[in-house]
Amino acid sequence: MRIAIDAFGGDFAPQNPLEGVLSVLDELPAEVELWLVGQVSEIEKTARRIGLPLTGTIQVLPASEVIGMHENPARSIVQKPDSSIAVGIQALKEGKVDAFISAGNTGAIVAASVLKLGNLPGVSRPTLGAFYPYEENRYSLICDVGANIDCKPEHLVQFAQLGTVYMREVMGIPTPRVALLNIGEEPSKGNILAQQSYALLQQHPDIYFVGNAEGRVLTRGFADVYVTDGFVGNILLKFGESLYELLREQVPPTPILERLNYENIGGLPFIGTQGHVIIGHGISSPKAFKNMIRTAISVVRAHLTEKIASAFRAHV
Repeated sequence: MRIAIDAFGGDFAPQNPLEGVLSVLDELPAEVELWLVGQVSEIEKTARRIGLPLTGTIQVLPASEVIGMHENPARSIVQKPDSSIAVGIQALKEGKVDAFISAGNTGAIVAASVLKLGNLPGVSRPTLGAFYPYEENRYSLICDVGANIDCKPEHLVQFAQLGTVYMREVMGIPTPRVALLNIGEEPSKGNILAQQSYALLQQHPDIYFVGNAEGRVLTRGFADVYVTDGFVGNILLKFGESLYELLREQVPPTPILERLNYENIGGLPFIGTQGHVIIGHGISSPKAFKNMIRTAISVVRAHLTEKIASAFRAHV
């Protein structure tokens, strides 16, 4: 198994990605190789400074360019074909690696994934998922949190399908419960998108739909998968991040507070393309990179893309 890591993705690259790799070495399964993607001289210099061996299970995949966090996503992929994001995604497309991790420009990663990898058959809108804690070591998956701002009802149904497969195959939940984020519990509540999505979700044979979910039930574990458009989902994601930052400054660390810490999740799965892609926060710490690597290994072991393709073939 080969996991490619964007060594130049994020605000603290290449230091944090490489320190994350160093911290995971002791627990790395024997069959796993880690490929660092980026400018070779800078990777080698940083590796020497922190004591990371670039031999054996750690390899370097050269990429001379870097896509900045504020560059135009689609244009940057075309204009910088030798960027760490483009090279990493291309290696994934060619089967040289089994997963790609990056904390770089999210839009560029999404664009490269869609343009280079392509969607799995039957998937019109891949989704970016985020995990929301509700009990000790228990998380729900929210789809979408920013990849799809404007959605149609059928897109939300696909998010529910993608989330269902992820939670079943990667998280081990036999029959994931799916809920629609809405402003009320009743089927008639919400805007046209919510009302029409409710009807479609209720009818789908492969979705265990448990109804509408108001924001207040997320902390109670009402469902395993929550679906919404990327506009609402991204606001919810950013609010959760800000809540952790606020509370961390006001109260001592507690298990409940730490469940809100993005570092403990690491990254967000981009689900529905023909390849395993994990997207990290721009400020990702070494701990976050360590957990992204763990997530990538779990996703590859679950053969996620194959399971999604199989699920969608059943309805083609």
